[in-house]
Amino acid sequence: MAGLDKRVNTYAEALEGLTDGMTVLAGGFGLCGIPENLIAEIRRRRVRDLTVVSNNCGIDGFGLGVLLEDRQIRKMIASYVGENALFERQLLDGELEVELTPQGTLAEKLRAGGAGIPAFYTATGYGTPVAEGKEVREIRGRHYILEEAITGDFALVKGWKADHFGNVVYRHTAQNFNPVVASAGRITVVEVEEIVAPGELEPSQIHTPGIYVDRVILGRFEKRIEKRTVRA
Repeated sequence: MAGLDKRVNTYAEALEGLTDGMTVLAGGFGLCGIPENLIAEIRRRRVRDLTVVSNNCGIDGFGLGVLLEDRQIRKMIASYVGENALFERQLLDGELEVELTPQGTLAEKLRAGGAGIPAFYTATGYGTPVAEGKEVREIRGRHYILEEAITGDFALVKGWKADHFGNVVYRHTAQNFNPVVASAGRITVVEVEEIVAPGELEPSQIHTPGIYVDRVILGRFEKRIEKRTVRA
């Protein structure tokens, strides 16, 4: 990467520096807006003992699910198991350490991490197993639990468009977890459908400013549907 030009040409270059034992944050919700090619590059690199933070863990055979197949994930921090039978089996068999976190809390933990806020109080989860071992405080007659922020060594993000400087625009529901993930990584890598020249993106439409982004790569995407529902 030279100066402000964040573009890289290969996925190997995009994930240069990723090693065993790191914490990886991944954007997306289900299969919507997931950095599928960056995930495939993690599989190719054979790094192991990863802690992965994402809303869920993809599905069997696609998305983050491929990393479960090769036992590359040591710990998964997510809000639900979803449609992934392998995730469920590894969880129940004790092969995978799992920290299930309420979805809104997970998003806020990432947002706080990106904002430099180390922890925050939330009422979500009080009186449930989510609160076990956490500090509890009563504020104005209501109980809250202390949740620590999340940051990662690498943040993997799927965008729609980006410019050379790493300014990113997401498309529709791909705005789910991608913006907060992008802000919370020590090294943030964005794969996009189109890279444009600086000045082509309308400033008011930019969702993630380039200050958060370290590397941008142009990708091709399969865009699978997680659960297809049709009418007869």
